[in-house]
Order: sequence, then structure tokens, then C-alpha cells
Amino acid sequence: MEKNEKVDVYLVCNAKYHDTNFARLELLKLLGENQDIHTRVADSFSDVEAISSSVLLITYTCDLRPTLEEQEGLAKFIANGGRWFALHATSALLEFAEDGRVDTPDVAPKFMEVLGNRFVAHPSNQKIQIRVTDVLHPLTEGIEDFEVEDEEPYYCEPQGKQTVLLEASYNEPSVGYVQSDYGTDREDHPQMYLHPYEDGEVLYLSLGHCTGKHDMKPMADIVPVVRGSWNSPVYYELLRRGIRWGIGGV
Repeated sequence: MEKNEKVDVYLVCNAKYHDTNFARLELLKLLGENQDIHTRVADSFSDVEAISSSVLLITYTCDLRPTLEEQEGLAKFIANGGRWFALHATSALLEFAEDGRVDTPDVAPKFMEVLGNRFVAHPSNQKIQIRVTDVLHPLTEGIEDFEVEDEEPYYCEPQGKQTVLLEASYNEPSVGYVQSDYGTDREDHPQMYLHPYEDGEVLYLSLGHCTGKHDMKPMADIVPVVRGSWNSPVYYELLRRGIRWGIGGV
């Protein structure tokens, strides 16, 4: 993008069981650092036309299930050269089994195909050591291995090609999930990757958990405020680089 050229970015922020208000504000602050960026904010994927007219789609969602029409629109947007910076639980679609456990059925395959992964389960929040797996890529160049506290370590099923930029090691069972043993057969799990989709590309960064005191209702009335990776300056640097990547600056 040329400097002084208006850049349209579309932000979808609606994450069940997460502090959407906090994440939205922090992302808008970062987007506001570039005066050329014009951001539209939504809580769904329903305005496919507006998304398609943008340079970059950013999502901070959880259990936000796009319709088939919306999935096709997202696929077309990326296939035609769009970029999508997907954060944290964007690939998580949840259902509760009769016994109270969380299930993650494959109900939106086109959505996951475009994203490059499908969330399956996660063990309890914990401290995670993040390793940089590509020290030469502009998205990670100069960033050293780092640690994040109180983060959700995700187990995800890969969908298509992934160029892994960050990874972490864990293999605990996911208590409370239907597929509680998924992912425990391997140590290393991607935390950030690039996924090509025809002429476009997706950057997925699974870090970024946060919850406010009222975000787990009705399962819990009041919970402690959690900021996870948002307490780490390195996470903000990754977000800034992801935004620059999305508008052609990386």
C-alpha cells in the first residue's frame, strides 16, 4: 500500500466466553496507530460485501458460526487475494453434550478450510513457552522465544498447508471436552502460522486469551479477570506485525 492511501480493514469481534470489549478496544488502538487505516467493526460475518471490499479481515471470535453463504463469501474474499488475520478462538465452534462436556463438531468445513485449522479442545490455562520456528520471516524476525502466562493452549486439527512461525510444547488431556485426548499424542503445536488459500492468505495467531468477570455466565457467575498473552509486550508486537502484513507492509 502507498503511504497516504486509505486502507479499509474489517474487524469482527464477538468471542463467547472471552472479554470481547477488552480485545476490541486493544485491537482498535493498534489499528489507530496507522492514520491510513479505516476500520469497520462488526459482531458477525453477515456483511459479506463489506468484508470483500476490504484489504484485510481481522477476527477475534469464539463460537461465532458463519452461515453457508457467509462461508462461501469469506472463501471468495481470500481466494481473490484478500488477507485474513485470525486470532485466538476464531476456529472454535462449540456445542455442549448432555453430560456437560464441550464438543467441537465439524459443522463448518469451508470455514475451517479457509482458516487452515479446526479447534478441537484445550487443557487448562497455563504458562506456555513460545518458540520461534522461523527466525528469518519478517513476521518473527528479531523476536526471541518468549513466555506467556494464563493462556489457553489449543489443540487444533490442521486443514491444508501451514507455514509455522511459532510453536509450543504441551500434551495434557483436555478435561471437560468430548475429545479430551486429542493432541496428547504429540508435543509440538503451532501457535502462529501462514496458510495460503488460492490467491490470498490467512495468518492465524492462536494466542490471545482474555476473560472479564462476567464472561463465563451462566457456567460461572463471577470469574477472575484474565489477560493471558495481552500482558506480554511481545504479543502486541506480533499484532502490530500482523496488521502490517495484512495491509501489505510486511
